[in-house]
Amino acid sequence: MSTRDTMELKEEAIRAQYEAALGMLQGFDHAPRLAKPLAEAAVVERSPGVGARPRFRSTVVGMATRSTARPGGVRLAERVEGLSDGLVSPVQAASLTVLRRALAIALAMGETFAAQSGLAELKRANLEGRVPEPKRAEFGELLQAEALVVLFSFANAAAYLIAPHVTPATVELGEVEEVLTDNAPLALQGALWELDQDIAALASDDARLVAVISAFAEALMQKVAIRAENGARVSVFTGGSWKVEADGLVLAGFKPARAAKGGALTMAFKKPQEVVGNHIAKYQSMRLAKMLMAYDFDRRLNPFAELGGFIFTFMGDGKPGTGKTTLIQMMAGLLNDYCKAAGYPFRYQNFSIDQIDSYQGKSGQNAKAFIDAVLDPGVIGFGTIDDIDQVAGKRGDRQSSAGQQEVTAVFMQAFAGAGTVVRGNCTFGMFSNYPENVDDALRQRAGARFLVDGPQTREDYIDILSLLLGKNHQIPLGDHDLFAAQEIRRAVAASFEGHSRPHEAGLLKVWDQVARDIGPLDSIARIGTYLKAIQSADERFTGRAIKNITDAVKVRAMDFELPDEWMENPDLFLFKPYDEKMGMIRGLMQPITVEMVVQEINRYADSEFRYADKSDEVAIETAVRDMRRMEEAKRRYLEGKGNA
Repeated sequence: MSTRDTMELKEEAIRAQYEAALGMLQGFDHAPRLAKPLAEAAVVERSPGVGARPRFRSTVVGMATRSTARPGGVRLAERVEGLSDGLVSPVQAASLTVLRRALAIALAMGETFAAQSGLAELKRANLEGRVPEPKRAEFGELLQAEALVVLFSFANAAAYLIAPHVTPATVELGEVEEVLTDNAPLALQGALWELDQDIAALASDDARLVAVISAFAEALMQKVAIRAENGARVSVFTGGSWKVEADGLVLAGFKPARAAKGGALTMAFKKPQEVVGNHIAKYQSMRLAKMLMAYDFDRRLNPFAELGGFIFTFMGDGKPGTGKTTLIQMMAGLLNDYCKAAGYPFRYQNFSIDQIDSYQGKSGQNAKAFIDAVLDPGVIGFGTIDDIDQVAGKRGDRQSSAGQQEVTAVFMQAFAGAGTVVRGNCTFGMFSNYPENVDDALRQRAGARFLVDGPQTREDYIDILSLLLGKNHQIPLGDHDLFAAQEIRRAVAASFEGHSRPHEAGLLKVWDQVARDIGPLDSIARIGTYLKAIQSADERFTGRAIKNITDAVKVRAMDFELPDEWMENPDLFLFKPYDEKMGMIRGLMQPITVEMVVQEINRYADSEFRYADKSDEVAIETAVRDMRRMEEAKRRYLEGKGNA
């Protein structure tokens, strides 16, 4: 829907609901119908001059005795304030402000819906007892529709407004159950009752309080949107669009506001020119950042994903100090800038070793929460797993903890499981100095390989020295064209051509043997013969490897970079309808060539042979070390026996 079709949800209409919204936060009675209580209601009891922390009472009317029951079984404001030691923290105050504002927006949206749908007139007639019999069914349907509208608007506004306060903290929140649609007030009471229960059960500190509110709002939106698919009388809401100017929030049917998620990202971003060497990895990262921006939030699909040229997972490996962290900072910085220009929500998350927990099942839960956060179809997501060889354990490896094994299972299911859906809104990067220590099946789920080998040439080393020295010196540059070697197109073309023949000794033997047997690889049959020869030399080179190679070839067929002006001016491409974006991308594609296929086979197979050689070498060294230990143990044993 274009901006000119968007109506304004007036600020005075929202502020008129502040008193009612505050009253709901301060307290009301609610007996749950669909959900079971997780905790008891918070009640503050005070003696003169003596402060007290909240105690707990049942929220179910009739379950407590008359002497202890109090009006307002749900006291959400007190629940939040009870997380502090007496003084309300800034985060708690902000959370309550967000909830009051979201409730007021929802109530104002409910009044707008009632006025435009005819519900307001039926409500007045109902109060006077003059609703005609033929209108009673319509009246009931409109009440249910208003409840859905108000619930979704509350959740949408809460998710949008709480986003700036979101931290990496996560919580495991189940499905929202207390979704009541009899009427709007009851619907909001049911939602607030369940939010109160979740805060009591999960919000142990301020960070988790924000995480609970954010997760609850997301879950409630999802549940209500499913209900609304078969809801009657909701066309007034789905066919319109309302903007809250003060917040920049747009309510457009049962669709989450784009900026509702993401939060501020704190990171030392790097510019592409600050990445020296790593030409193919840098080039692919830059292209992948622009590919992600082609994602269509309405269709919830990316044209690149539909065309088969999208990188969903990739493995970046290299020696320590070759630039893996710099590459992450560059890609995250590009995505952050592009999303700011387009007004898209961007979410970056990293999964690290500190999320491996000693409690059984917790590590897997942490990994699942990380995956779900990045997969969220309402954001542009970038997830990284640094030092994945330490985070995810090899199956069958006795040195791996139970937590590491749980993480491996979650990642394998998420990256290429039966239920994996690639929408094209996010990508996952796995980085390691020792990729040979990563489980083979998990490593092969990395669709692309980024060899992060750092500066290689004389020009690279001059460029990186000049870059890192900065400008606070008078040392002459000498005979050198600064950063000319980093010109990406020229460097990448040379790097791809370098893979026309294999690099690893083991694969080179296979290449030479196939060349002697069948000649040049100039047909599908001959290329297939080469693939079989690779599989004969390394049994881990399976059908998944072929899929990863063909995906990489399709990416090469899209060997173009979306113009920078398309990112800077979103109307030129990003805001185009999905089909039009698809047509623009098709117009830039080029045909697949034999050279592309051979180079990608060699690039992928080189990485596998490199990993296998390192893995075998590590195993041999370990075995030799064990044998030496045994020999030394025998020698000492015999010496001790002789002395005895």
